[in-house]
Amino acid sequence: MRSIAVAVILLAMAIIAEAQQAKKVPRIGYLATTGSISTSPSRRKAFREGLRELGYSEGKNIVIEWRYAEGKLDRLPALAAELVHLKVDVIVTGGDITTRVVKKATSTIPIVMAQDTDPVANGFVASLSRPGGNITGFSTLSAEISGKRLELLKEIVPRLSRAAVFGTSTTPANARALRETEVAAEALGVQVQYLDVLGPKDFETAFRAVSKRKPDAVINLNSAVLNSHRKYLIDFAAKSRLPAMYSSREYVEDGGLMSYSANIPDLFRRAATYVDKILKGAKPGDLPIEQATKFEMAVNLKTAKKIGLTIPASVLLRADKVIK
Repeated sequence: MRSIAVAVILLAMAIIAEAQQAKKVPRIGYLATTGSISTSPSRRKAFREGLRELGYSEGKNIVIEWRYAEGKLDRLPALAAELVHLKVDVIVTGGDITTRVVKKATSTIPIVMAQDTDPVANGFVASLSRPGGNITGFSTLSAEISGKRLELLKEIVPRLSRAAVFGTSTTPANARALRETEVAAEALGVQVQYLDVLGPKDFETAFRAVSKRKPDAVINLNSAVLNSHRKYLIDFAAKSRLPAMYSSREYVEDGGLMSYSANIPDLFRRAATYVDKILKGAKPGDLPIEQATKFEMAVNLKTAKKIGLTIPASVLLRADKVIK
């Protein structure tokens, strides 16, 4: 009888353990340099929608640990360590700075880059087709479309002959983006003045240099430093009454004139598909890096009016977002 009782107890324990395992809810870590949980950015909304389309409901069959540095990059290591300590099943990163920080924090937890300018140049993956390691995700093709931004700027400022270009030389994709911009500039007959901004302290020096040269417009290359302090660029352009082309829609939503970029919310929506595959057993190193397929142009007509610029109808017809 005792052996039967022991067998029953062991069977009951096995059933309970199996039930507990079945009820285990996947936990996703999400780390971004800017924003906060209260601001409901379009990127987070798109990521949630992507998960919902795949059958995941936050708080029911999936948990998301949202972490934001709110522009304070020195907070990122602690936030990444917190996600690792929580033993999340996968971490979604919002850019190259967050990816680099998380990469240092873990070599085992899968990482999905919702966006990155150049994953190979940044040293995150071995190749686009076979990433290897614990990182995979999506590329924005930001460097490749840098020349297109200058072309669009020339359309709205036909007299454009000198352009100030802000960038960050420590960003691996910066050199390539600058080269693409210079190739377009030569074809368009535009002289470019490159301003290197490595941190917040470099803005004033760069602004003084621009004021001396008196360019016809400004343009920025994609950079976490510039993106985290985009209000500096926006305010300078407005104060100087300079038409400006930016590297993402967020600049335009914050008062910048115009942007052309990969559709970042679409990449965050697609990131959910890679999270799903990893949760179902796929190895990140076997998932190829996918590139942006949707691009968007945004125009802020309020800003155009403030600086006395008329945006051609041909440009407005092609814009995906117009702020009036």
